[in-house]
Amino acid sequence: MIKQLLLAPGPTPVPARVRAAIARPIIHHRTPQFGQLFGRAREGLRELFGTASDVVTLSASGTGAMEAAIVNCFAPGDKVLVVNGGKFGERWLKLAQTYSLVPIELRVEWGHAVKVDDVERVLGENPDIRGVLIQGSETSTTACHPVEQIAALTRTRDVLLVVDGITAVGVYDVPMDKWGIDVLVTGSQKAMMLPPGLAFIALSDRAWQRAASVCQPRFYFDLARERASQAKNSTAYTPAISLIFGLDEALTMMREEGYPRIYARHARCAQATRAAATALGLKLLAPDSPSPAATGAFMPEGVDGGKLHGYLRDKMGVAFAGGQDHLKGKILRIAHIGYMGAFDTIDAVAALEMALRHFGHPVELGRGVGAAQEVLMSALPD
Repeated sequence: MIKQLLLAPGPTPVPARVRAAIARPIIHHRTPQFGQLFGRAREGLRELFGTASDVVTLSASGTGAMEAAIVNCFAPGDKVLVVNGGKFGERWLKLAQTYSLVPIELRVEWGHAVKVDDVERVLGENPDIRGVLIQGSETSTTACHPVEQIAALTRTRDVLLVVDGITAVGVYDVPMDKWGIDVLVTGSQKAMMLPPGLAFIALSDRAWQRAASVCQPRFYFDLARERASQAKNSTAYTPAISLIFGLDEALTMMREEGYPRIYARHARCAQATRAAATALGLKLLAPDSPSPAATGAFMPEGVDGGKLHGYLRDKMGVAFAGGQDHLKGKILRIAHIGYMGAFDTIDAVAALEMALRHFGHPVELGRGVGAAQEVLMSALPD
C-alpha cells in the first residue's frame, strides 16, 4: 500500500471534520435551516477577510471571483495596471483583455516581488489608470507581492486595488479594511481546507460605488444581485450546498485554532521547508520574497524535475507541484498551506531527499530533515 500525501499548493488536504460536514444529507437552500448555516458562514468570512463589508460566496473556482472583480468594477476601455510576475498575473492580463480593458503590463521576473517604486512610477505616468490588479501570493512562483505598501499608493488615488488572495487569505494576515484593499478574492481549495468549488470576493465601499456605475455585461457574476440575496442569508442561484456545510465547519476549525496561530504555523512550516532545501544545496525560487503558502526550489543540475515530480507522485505517493512555462522540469513547489502541520513538512522533506537520491543526486539522507526539525522544534510544547 502507498498512502497518498497531497502536498501541492491546491487542492490541499481536507480535514475529516470538514469531509463529514460535506457528507451530511442535502437540505433545500430556500429554508431557514440553510439560512442559519449560511449566515454563520458569512460572519466567519468577514473575520477571515478582516472586513466589515459583505464577503460574497460564489459557486465557482477562484478564477470565477477574479472574473467577477473585472466585470463588476471595470468597463470596456478602462485602463488598468497588471502586475505580471507569474501564471496568475498572466491570468489578470488575459481577463482584462477578454473584457476589453486597456491593460498596462508591469512584468516582474518570476520568483521576485514587484517593486513599489515601479508601481508608483507607472501610476504617475498614467493618471487615468482605474485599477491595479495583483496577486498577494503568486502561487506559480512562490513569491509574495508587497500589497500593504501598494495599497498606500492606491487609496489616495481614484484607483481600485484588486488582489488575488487565493494563496494568501488564511495563510498570512491580509486585513482588507486596515490595508485599504478594494477587492479581495480567494478560493475554497487552499488555506480554507475545502474541496474546489467555492470562490469568495469582498468589495470596499468605493468598489461597490464603482460597480454601481460600471456598464459591463454580467449575469451569473452580478455581485450586486448576489450581495442583495446573501444579505438575506440566501443566494441568487442554487449554491453548492454541501460545500457550504463544509465551509461552516472549516471556519469553525479556523476560529478554534485562532488566526494568529494559523499564520504562525504557516510561517514556521515555510521557514522549515526553506531551511531544508538550503541544507540540501537547492537554490530557492523566491529567496527574497518567499510566500508562506509554498516553497519553490530549483532541481540540481542533471536531475529532470518533471521525472522526479512524476516519481514522487506515482511511485512514492507524494504529490508536489512542478514548474510552469519556462520553469517546467526545473523546479518543485512544496506546499505548507491549509490543513498541514510540522510533520507534513517532515514527510515532504524526507520524500524529497529519497527521490533525489533515487535520481543519482548525492544526498546525505536526513540532512534536510534535520534542518527542518531545528526550525520546528521551536514550536513544541514544554
